[in-house]
Amino acid sequence: MRIIFMGTPDFSVPVLTEIVGQGHEVVAVYTRAPRPAGRGMEMKLSPVHTLAEQLGIPVHTPKSLRTPQAEELFRSHDADVAVVVAYGLILPQAILEAPHECCLNLHASLLPRWRGAAPIQRSIMAGDAETGVMVMKMDVGLDTGPVAMAERVSIGPDMTVGELHDRLSPLGADLMVRALAALSRGGLMFQPQAEAGVTYAHKIEKAEARIDWAAPAQTVHNHIRGLSPFPGAFFEGDFGRGPERIKVLRSRVCEGRGAPGTLLGDELTIACGEGAVQLVEIQRAGKAPMKPQDFLRGVRARPERLG
Repeated sequence: MRIIFMGTPDFSVPVLTEIVGQGHEVVAVYTRAPRPAGRGMEMKLSPVHTLAEQLGIPVHTPKSLRTPQAEELFRSHDADVAVVVAYGLILPQAILEAPHECCLNLHASLLPRWRGAAPIQRSIMAGDAETGVMVMKMDVGLDTGPVAMAERVSIGPDMTVGELHDRLSPLGADLMVRALAALSRGGLMFQPQAEAGVTYAHKIEKAEARIDWAAPAQTVHNHIRGLSPFPGAFFEGDFGRGPERIKVLRSRVCEGRGAPGTLLGDELTIACGEGAVQLVEIQRAGKAPMKPQDFLRGVRARPERLG
């Protein structure tokens, strides 16, 4: 099939790789424009952009798809289908109608739960025991289109968003190529999403990363693993070097009582609104991740409470 691929982050890369590997003709790749990154703020290509160049596929990085020029270029590809995986731009009706068949989206949740921008993070932060990937026919709504295929995944009690991401991405790639095979045979069937159980996975804001020790321990634990490794939940404290921000990459729920934010015992066990969490892996700014015992050996003081 002639395919336009639309995606940006690492999550999208295995899908593009698998589509090309299955012999489909990817006539164009659409991705977000290069952005400044790193200490030198050099322009960095998206992971999908980098792969597309390696594969020799033409790349387009429009700021909007709502202009006549963007619509004309999109139609000129004469694609059978567009495959969209975490692209980052809204597709207007004219773009949705351009392919001969449809626009298919790979979404990382069990719709209608967690429509929106951050479904993997939100599923863990909410303490969900299960999530998955779905292939959906796109419409003008926010992840509201009918669904064709799905794969389910259990979420372990200590699984981080990074681990779940790495589980869902190849699973989604396999699901999408199976959907394309069915579509090419005229056998891809769609079912409307359920009307009940709709939730929205809003974009993760920077302010959300600060840990709220007043929350119950399970909520704090889910918050930490739902933001690990990026952007990383954090707390602030003075351990003898002045106030510093420290990321928490792994934790576990444990017994303990005290005012929220209080350090309990000799390890990095922190009292929460209900119960306590023990920090398992942390990271100082500009340093490699470390175990709490390694961190504590180098501290000069311990604050009574963490912020």
